Amino acid sequence: MIEKEGTMLSVRKDIKVFDCTIRDGGLVNNFHFKDEFVKGVYDTCVEAGIDYMEIGKNNSPTLMSEEEFGAWNFCKEEDIRRIVGSNDTNLKIAVMSDIGRTVNSELLPKSESVVDMIRIATYIHQLPAAIELIEEAHAKGYETTVNLMAVAKCFDTDLDEALAMMSKTNVDVIYIADTFGSFYPEEINKLAQKYVKVARAKGKQVGIHAHNNIQLAFANTIEAMMYGTSFLDVTISGLGRGAGNCAMELLIGMLKNPKYKLMPVLDFIENFIVPLEKELDWGYSIPYMLTGQLVEHPRSAMKARDEDDTRYVKFYKDLLDAQ
Repeated sequence: MIEKEGTMLSVRKDIKVFDCTIRDGGLVNNFHFKDEFVKGVYDTCVEAGIDYMEIGKNNSPTLMSEEEFGAWNFCKEEDIRRIVGSNDTNLKIAVMSDIGRTVNSELLPKSESVVDMIRIATYIHQLPAAIELIEEAHAKGYETTVNLMAVAKCFDTDLDEALAMMSKTNVDVIYIADTFGSFYPEEINKLAQKYVKVARAKGKQVGIHAHNNIQLAFANTIEAMMYGTSFLDVTISGLGRGAGNCAMELLIGMLKNPKYKLMPVLDFIENFIVPLEKELDWGYSIPYMLTGQLVEHPRSAMKARDEDDTRYVKFYKDLLDAQ
C-alpha cells in the first residue's frame, strides 16, 4: 500500500503542473485558436511558473483535414516556433500524439525541434502501436508520457497487463486518464496506488488527467497527488472537451509552492477567457453529469449542448435504454 505523501501544506519537488489549455481546449473549437490566444497561454504559463505546456496535437495532415482543423491539431514546427521562438525559458513544450492519427516517420529528431515531450494517447487495444511510438520518440531524444484512455471500461486484469507492458518501455510518465470524468476520489486513490507501485518499480512517474463531468476534476487531482502522482494536468478556467478539466487557478491556488504564481492566470482569464465564454461552450452541465455517472463517453452530452437541448429526462432515459 502506498502511504499518503505529505499534507496539503507540503511542497514536493516531484510535482509538475502541466497545462493542457490549447490541446484539450482545442477539442471545443477544432483547434482554431488565434495566435494571440496561444501566445497568451504560453506567456501566462511562463509567468505563472508552470512546468509544461501542451501546445496541441501533432496529428498528421495526411490523415486529418487541415480545412476542418486548425494549426494546433497538427503542431508543425514552424507554427510552434511562431509562438515560442526558441523557448529560452524554464517552461517545457509538449504535444500529444493520438494513436491512429500520427505518422511516426514525420516526428522530427529532438535536435531539430523546440518540443521537449511527446505525449501518447492510446486505447488499450492500440497499446502495441503506442509502445512503438514511445520507443520512436525516446530514440529521437524526447521525454514521453502515455495516457491510457477509457480505463473505467477496462477489466482489472487487462489494466494490470497494460501497466506491466507500459512499465517495460522507455516511457517517462504513465498517466491516469479519467476519460469519461466518471471517477470518484476513492477510485482515483486505488488507481493512483496501483499506477505508482508499478511505475516506481521501474523508475517512472505517474500523472493524472481529470475531467469535470461530475465536478470532481480538482478533487480527483488532489487525491491522486496525495498518493504519489507527480504530473498534474490543468487547463486555464477548466477549458477543455465537454465538462472541461481541473482548473489551473484552483490547483496553483492550493499548492503552497511559491514558484507558482496565480496573478498571471487571473490576468489571462480576465482578458482572454471572459471574451471566449461568449463564443464557446464548456463546463459542467446536467448532460455531462449524467454521462459521467453512467460511465459513458460525453459525445451525446456535447451534442445536446450544441443543440441547446434541455430535455434532461429524455436524455437520461435514452442513456439508460442504450446501456
